[in-house]
Amino acid sequence: MSLPEEPLVRGGPLDGVRVLPLKTFRDARGWLGEIYRIDEIDPALRPVMAYVSMTSPGVVRGPHEHREQTDWFCFSGPSDFRITLWDARKGSSSAGRRMVVECGARQPAVVVVPPGVVHAYRNIGRADGLVFNCPNRLFAGQGRKEAVDEIRHESIPGSPYQAE
Repeated sequence: MSLPEEPLVRGGPLDGVRVLPLKTFRDARGWLGEIYRIDEIDPALRPVMAYVSMTSPGVVRGPHEHREQTDWFCFSGPSDFRITLWDARKGSSSAGRRMVVECGARQPAVVVVPPGVVHAYRNIGRADGLVFNCPNRLFAGQGRKEAVDEIRHESIPGSPYQAE
C-alpha cells in the first residue's frame, strides 16, 4: 500500500507548530517510522519522556494547552485523527489563528505543539487509534511532585476552543 507523503493541513500556519510526514523505512516485514532524532531537533525540544494513548472512534482528547511543555505527537495509525490547534499566545506572529491537521493511518505524521498552542484531537476513523507523545517536560515534574502543566479548556463553559 502506498501512503501519501503529506498530511492534510488547513488554516495556519501557526508559529512554532511543525507538521512533519513520518519518515518511514519499508521492507518485507512492514515499516519503521522515526518519530524524532536528537541530532535533528533543537535541544529545548528534546523529549524527556514518552507515552502512548489509545483513543476510541469519535472520541476527542482536549482541548488543552501547556504553559511550558512542547508536545511531540506521532499519529501513525491504525486509525486517522483530526488535530485542531489554536494559537493562544499573545504576541505570537500567528496569534488568534487556527490550524487543522488530518493524519494517521493514511498519512502518518509527527505534529510538534509548542507551549501556548491550544490543541485537541479526534479519532475520525473506525478503529481504536494509537497516539504516541514524547514531550519535553515530565508529567507532574520530577517524581510527579509538581503541578501538572496544562490548562484544560474542555471543561470551561462557552470555551472558544471546540474540536472539529
